[in-house]
Amino acid sequence: MRSVAVVARAKRRYHALMASRPPFARVEAIGRALPDVEVGTAWGQPALKVRGRMFACIASHKSAEPNTLVVRMAVPARDALVEDDPATYYLEPHYVGYPCVLVRLPRVSAEALRDLLATAHRFVSGEGKTGTRRRVTTRRSR
Repeated sequence: MRSVAVVARAKRRYHALMASRPPFARVEAIGRALPDVEVGTAWGQPALKVRGRMFACIASHKSAEPNTLVVRMAVPARDALVEDDPATYYLEPHYVGYPCVLVRLPRVSAEALRDLLATAHRFVSGEGKTGTRRRVTTRRSR
């Protein structure tokens, strides 16, 4: 029983430490465990890239809320996340035409963030060939 208490205490300390770090530090710590990941910038914000292609970054567009992460993924998967948990995942009109979802970092769990980053990594690296990686365009009639 004592070892269970020790593990529980260590988990609480770990989660408290992760929550106190700057928003991207938590993302970076998880992302660095994935293969071929490099930390760089995209649109002037910290980003995770695989072979030079961004798969997650801090949102830079003015329509996004503070502490929001942009995560690349197939549009159907994105739509399902937004529908299932709109308190954590959302979209703004600027991002609708792109295969990505906006994530409120203070609301997402470490486990969910790990899954999101792994999904985005597969999507961008071409391992998860689900959906399109191109921008979805909408044309206006004249």
